[in-house]
Amino acid sequence: MYYINSALRQWSGRGEFMDFDNTVPIYVQIMNLIKKEIILGKLQLGEKVLSTREYAQNLKVNPNTMVRVFNELEREGVTFTKRGIGTFITESKDRVESMKREMAEDIVRNFIDGMLELGFTFNDMIDLIKYRLEGEAIQ
Repeated sequence: MYYINSALRQWSGRGEFMDFDNTVPIYVQIMNLIKKEIILGKLQLGEKVLSTREYAQNLKVNPNTMVRVFNELEREGVTFTKRGIGTFITESKDRVESMKREMAEDIVRNFIDGMLELGFTFNDMIDLIKYRLEGEAIQ
């Protein structure tokens, strides 16, 4: 879900590029980008977000896609709307922690599934992770 492979590059509106993966709906990828920005603190709790139109222009997507993104984020409790004022990031630290855990579980599940498809065993995966972490620590 978080692996972006496409060569199509779009501006995220926050100083980074986003690659859209043709195998995952664009609205899901944008939702994940916004969730990640919340988790990383790039979007603060209670902060007003760009309008659907501004996001659509920045990402070069259909405004209806952004409407769907914001509807889904609100349904999930990630954002809330103040009528006539705009859309805001949740104020709940618990919701952000829950999102972080959900995203981590997705990443781990995708990693394990991919490794099992390649024929790796549990011990192979652990060894590879240890090797990678030790290599990162050395640099």
